[in-house]
Amino acid sequence: MGGVLRAEPVWVETFTGLRIDRFVKLVKVVRERGGNGPGGGRPWRLPLADRVLLVAVYYRTNLTMRQLAPLFGISPATVCRVIQRLRPLLALEPAPQPIADVDRLWIVDGTLIPVRDRTVGASSRNYRFSANVQVIIDADSRLVVASARPAPGNKADAHVWRDSDLPATAVGTTVLADGAYLGTGLIVPHRRRAGRPLLRGQEEDNAEHRRVRARVEHTFARMKNWKILRDCRQKGDGLHHAVQAVATMHNLAMTR
Repeated sequence: MGGVLRAEPVWVETFTGLRIDRFVKLVKVVRERGGNGPGGGRPWRLPLADRVLLVAVYYRTNLTMRQLAPLFGISPATVCRVIQRLRPLLALEPAPQPIADVDRLWIVDGTLIPVRDRTVGASSRNYRFSANVQVIIDADSRLVVASARPAPGNKADAHVWRDSDLPATAVGTTVLADGAYLGTGLIVPHRRRAGRPLLRGQEEDNAEHRRVRARVEHTFARMKNWKILRDCRQKGDGLHHAVQAVATMHNLAMTR
């Protein structure tokens, strides 16, 4: 049975949201990381570009493997094998090292992602089993700089931040955060205390802080166009790989 979807401009742009030149870059990254190597079993039924498209479509649409199979003319088992093989190769590039005498502003925040794997998530304030995913973006370019491994959704943002590798990544960089990160050393808004209203300058600082920090919320909204981040059915490291892959594709889509 022949498939419908192929790595052609009309399908790539329709199903992934990436322009064909950005998709070509994504395929190149996967190839350089060994994605065209053997999968430990039968030879691949699809060329590498089609396999990368399959993974991107899976993350973008969150279709089941049984639904994806006829679209690419392969079996559900092969769909699973392709996703398992390629998903680690779509990981986000490591954050760049700080450059001397260059001021950079990053923004961090966490978002709750519903998951099915109860070893990854926990019952949280959105009344679902969710995982807390911390993401850092660059305030100027709005590109994702780094993301932490998912933590149970009932853990506070400050705790997840401290337990992750993000503080080490952010050394030497100014990082903005919301009030949930109080006591972490990040730049947070001024707190209003009982009977002690904020000064005018503090109110103005908070307004500017909100204006800039909103960029990370906009980034989350764009990333969740990839519907895998609205209901992740993957187990184990599946959510971590999905966040990393979506961040990579988000950055490609944002790059001009």
